[in-house]
Parts: sequence; structure tokens; C-alpha cells
Amino acid sequence: MTGSATGTVGGPAPVRVLVVEDEPVAAEAHRAYVERTVGFTAVGVAGTGAAALDALSRTAVDLVLLDLHLPDASGLELCRRIRAAGADVDVLAVTSARELATVRAAAVHGVVGYLLKPFTYPALRDRLEAYAAYRAQLRAGGEAAGQAEIDRVLGAVRPSRSAPLPKGMGRETLDAVVAAVRRAPGVSAAETAELIGASRITARRYLEYLAETGLVDRVPRYGGAGRPELEYRWR
Repeated sequence: MTGSATGTVGGPAPVRVLVVEDEPVAAEAHRAYVERTVGFTAVGVAGTGAAALDALSRTAVDLVLLDLHLPDASGLELCRRIRAAGADVDVLAVTSARELATVRAAAVHGVVGYLLKPFTYPALRDRLEAYAAYRAQLRAGGEAAGQAEIDRVLGAVRPSRSAPLPKGMGRETLDAVVAAVRRAPGVSAAETAELIGASRITARRYLEYLAETGLVDRVPRYGGAGRPELEYRWR
């Protein structure tokens, strides 16, 4: 369900979200995604860890939408500093970091969710709605009837289905393209197609999707006859 981020008259106040993302296009997209989700409002955008801490000291925030790669600090270090400061906020990691050691460290630092870039609006909306349900259950107070209810509350914050992709795109192919780009200093659509065993058209579609979501840069590759070929580089 999407729509205005403000609560209904007499209903609960919207969940206040701080977007922490250094890439301007992604930051604006995430802010807009938050505003599209009923029951949520974006109260600020910070491009660095320092700016995030400053915003948290001045603004009431319930949830931090956190990129783990920031220009002045790691997102994990920022999580540690947020906890050390005693801030009563939750953290949802939105990142391109796929290393399992990073995933484990994020869990140790208490993140309530981990969403891999690139993702579509429905993917983030699902996480936000799951978080809202989790938050409502915890704030209702009282006692759990037993282990089953505790498991249900803790499981509510993580949707069981995989994050959706644009129509016609598959998660396995996307993961293969991401792996190909990350392993090389730069690859073309033709080279990516050969690496993953797909057509050049398919490879280009996925590469362009990664570029549009801010995960790769497009740069011209000169040296041959005719127009320069596009090369894709992981940021």
C-alpha cells in the first residue's frame, strides 16, 4: 500500500526516517520511497556519518536508512557510535556490501534489516511495512504469551519473500552481473555477456539497471575504430 506518508486523523504518528546515503541520486530516490509509504515520513537526508550524527542530535528520528559505505566513516562504525550515544533509533541497512562478514557485523550492531542494492520501491516498502508491524507489536506493551509469540514478533521485521526486481529481470542473473563487474576494473556489455553466458542485450539491460541505481559508472572505452564502447565500473 502506498500513498501519503502522514498518518490518518487520530491515528498513530508517522515513523520518522533519516536517510543516510552519500550518492545524491540514490539519496533522493530513498527519500522519495520513504515519503511514498503510508505511515512514514523522511525527516532528513545526510551524506556523511558526521552529518548523520548531527541530524540525530537535533531531530527526532525513529529509523535510520543507512548505507554502509560513507565517505568519512563505515556504516558499521556509525551504528556503534549511535548505540554508544544511547540514541533510541533502529537501523535498516541499505547497501551494496555482500560480504557475509559485513552481514554478521551488521547483525551484531543490531540492524533490524539488511537490503541489498540495487532494489526497487516495492522492495523497500516491504521492509518498511514489516518494520512498522514490528514496531507496533513491541510498543503495544504487555507480556508475550510464550515462545511462539516472541518468535512471531522478532520475525515480523524481516519479510519472508525475496525483494522484487523490475519485470523481466531475475535475481540469479543480476547477482551474476554484479559479480562480474565487481571482479574486474571495468567490463563492457559484450564481456559481461561472455562471463555470465547470456546475450549482449541481456547483459546491457542489467548493466544499465545497475548504472541507473547508482552502483556502477559508465565510462567510454577508446582504442578501437568507430564509436567508443561503454565500460561499466563498480563504484
